[in-house]
Amino acid sequence: MAQGRWYSRWGCAGVMSVMLVAGMAGIGVAAEPAPPAGGEIANAANLRAVIKTKFGDIEIKFMPDVAPKHVDNFIKLARAGFYNGTIFHRVIPGFMIQGGDPNTKDSLKKGAYGQGGPGHNVKAEFSDLPHKRGMVSMARAQDPDSAGSQFFVVVEESRFLDRKYTIFAEVVKGIGVADKIVALPRVMCQAGAPSPADKGPCDNPIDRVEMTVAILE
Repeated sequence: MAQGRWYSRWGCAGVMSVMLVAGMAGIGVAAEPAPPAGGEIANAANLRAVIKTKFGDIEIKFMPDVAPKHVDNFIKLARAGFYNGTIFHRVIPGFMIQGGDPNTKDSLKKGAYGQGGPGHNVKAEFSDLPHKRGMVSMARAQDPDSAGSQFFVVVEESRFLDRKYTIFAEVVKGIGVADKIVALPRVMCQAGAPSPADKGPCDNPIDRVEMTVAILE
């Protein structure tokens, strides 16, 4: 799950096709040390996050026993209001919805959607958990330790991502909201050129779907 591009891209029919690799050039993530070791939020297992959209709310529970650093990172960003005003900038039916890029707060920066981050990276915490429907996992660039703020919600089982991306949470309410978002009309790419060209990168929803993220204490 690359920031900016997928290592594995799904065609319109939902079939895996060409392998694409995205380097760090233009990603917009500063080469800074990762945040302090995870597990700092003692009650993280009892917290929930609510991702509010115009289509409804998605509630997720965290898995600090599996990915403590990623859980801490997400909670800290959410409490700081980092995600508020960002959008789900990539939707692929039969696969997932992706969001959390600060560049998407600006509707005039469509060319940079998928390339932004919080200015730090989080070291990978891969596990044996399956990327099944409802799992919440972190997007990253080619470097396994390059996750920052972008995340994705799996809408259909995607086991080819297992042990390659960090699962840190799971949807407990509102997976139907993700189904509505993933079904939205989106920018299609033919011969590598986005169409319509003025609506953003490949797989960006034509209809802007902003989010706010609140941590339920």
